[in-house]
Amino acid sequence: MINKLNPKLRILVTGGAGFIGSNICEELLRNGNYVRCLDNLSTGSLSNISSFRNVKRFDFIQGDIRDLSVCYQSCNNIDYVLHQAALGSVPRSLENPINTNDVNITGFLNMLVAAKDYNVKRFIYAASSSTYGDSKALPKTEDVIGKPLSPYAVTKLVNELYADVFSKTYGLETIGLRYFNVFGKLQNPDGPYAAVIPKFVVSLLNHHSPKVNGDGTNSRDFTHVSNVVQANIKAILVQDKRAMNMVYNVAYGERTTISELASLLKQYLSEYDTRISGIPITYGKERVGDIKHSQASILKAQKLIGYNPKIDIGQGLKLTIPWYMENLVKGDVV
Repeated sequence: MINKLNPKLRILVTGGAGFIGSNICEELLRNGNYVRCLDNLSTGSLSNISSFRNVKRFDFIQGDIRDLSVCYQSCNNIDYVLHQAALGSVPRSLENPINTNDVNITGFLNMLVAAKDYNVKRFIYAASSSTYGDSKALPKTEDVIGKPLSPYAVTKLVNELYADVFSKTYGLETIGLRYFNVFGKLQNPDGPYAAVIPKFVVSLLNHHSPKVNGDGTNSRDFTHVSNVVQANIKAILVQDKRAMNMVYNVAYGERTTISELASLLKQYLSEYDTRISGIPITYGKERVGDIKHSQASILKAQKLIGYNPKIDIGQGLKLTIPWYMENLVKGDVV
């Protein structure tokens, strides 16, 4: 395993103006790489990449992966693709399954075709823990999945199937990274489909009771974005052919209930505002399409690509909360 990413590599990050994508772009630019960012700004934001828009090694293309010509333009003279672009959110996919399918499957296929035709060395893509569906096995291991519980989960499973076919029939090296509940700086709390951590942070900062879907016993493997960035870089670095055409869990490997999460957030935010410690937690109905429990086995990723997550949920929240304190005003991202 090579431990240092070659700064001469030219890397395309699709969805690079989004939460995870912008964190990846930042780290690659810090390493000295040329980075091309493709984003249609439907969920991403120019503010996420504003700090390096003027860097000469950074190129931004505003375009949509549903447009094959844009995908070709983006893959031209690129060594590695880190495909983060997708229309996320289980609730959004339940409300508009056609749009989710169009972006996540047609767009994904366009990117595979463009990467193949431009002889990209490796196509590394964001997969999802939602693929485990109704499987009750814990911890989740990559070869045991259930039936998908949402249109979003269906699209992410189809991505894995397409990547497998392209690897076997066209020889395109592919690696899928199944993300588990990623959180960290630049994660937008705005809108109805925001992730649970930024939504809870906003509620508590505004002295509102955070609303939990269900009785609070649902659990997740919350994963700081720095671990996800590391996994993408490890997927570029790995040279072992046995690691190719594989899907890997990207998580910390521990389980936290939603009630425990809310309590942790109250504890850490109370250091900034003591009134937050007394805010009650509200419980409601279970959300359709949600997995009850989620915890990853990361043994396969550790063994085959050298993944070694450094930041657990407590450390991650301590790193993330100061960013929210600096960038949130009454629940709005500045």
